[in-house]
Amino acid sequence: MRGTQFSELSAFVAVAEQASFTKAAKQIGLSTATLSQTIRALEERLGVRLLNRTTRSVSPTEAGEQLLARLRPALDGFDDALESMNAFRDRPAGHLRLTVPPPVASFVLAPLLASFLARYPEIALEISVDSALVDIVANRFDAGIRFGPRVARDMIAVPITDKLRVVVVASPEYLAQRPLPQTPKDLLTHNCIRLRFGLSGLAPWQFLVNGKETEFDVEGALTVNDGELAVRAALDGVGILYMLEDYVAPMIADGRLVPLLDEWLPPPADGFYLYYPSRRQNPAALQALIAFLRANFKASGSAETKQRTARA
Repeated sequence: MRGTQFSELSAFVAVAEQASFTKAAKQIGLSTATLSQTIRALEERLGVRLLNRTTRSVSPTEAGEQLLARLRPALDGFDDALESMNAFRDRPAGHLRLTVPPPVASFVLAPLLASFLARYPEIALEISVDSALVDIVANRFDAGIRFGPRVARDMIAVPITDKLRVVVVASPEYLAQRPLPQTPKDLLTHNCIRLRFGLSGLAPWQFLVNGKETEFDVEGALTVNDGELAVRAALDGVGILYMLEDYVAPMIADGRLVPLLDEWLPPPADGFYLYYPSRRQNPAALQALIAFLRANFKASGSAETKQRTARA
């Protein structure tokens, strides 16, 4: 295959999978205009239209779908062939694309990025922060990180955090205006700040009632899909928030948020997992990242155990 043909076909796959010329251009490092000309040249050379374009969307035609289905395994094989060269290197190298939710970006990856990149200077990380579930195969991510129950069963999943605890909090200003909730049922008379996972359902508010985890349908004037915005709203006295403890621990410590209903909360649940397709070769760069995250997870878990023992 000539170089021009490979470039055109790679460009087509990027646009078809991203459903956007702008996103695809950013992914492969071209200008949108150059990418558009490349696709037009490919269509003219093949004599068929591969993409339907409107002002709002891009989607493959029937011919484009067929070409895409044939190209995906070929490009995956090409990536695997290049990846096999890493076995002859002293250190892992390559480009690694991850999709992660905001909590992972803030509390898991952010503190570790500098040390990971310093240890592996030949690895380039691209991290997409998105609260929605992303198809990592269709969008050509090497791996994703998600809350345990949200990982698809056909994926290989590796735990990278300890179990997660949730808390219920509100600001002193909000609580000064309302009666303090004594049971989860009392939340039905309060303004509750709700979180939505991407385009899917609302995050559940679960409590222990008579020894069983029970979900409560709370109501409120504000629903968001961003944890930072939800915490800011709680700090500003908008309402009561049900949130991962890591998000609000500093605010609880300095008194800006008050914990509520602690005795009703469920025990810590599954943490975050790094996951990747079982049918795809595991790149050396991804192996290095997994080993690094696991080592830091064990180290932090050990430190936390020592702190709990000292407090006891």
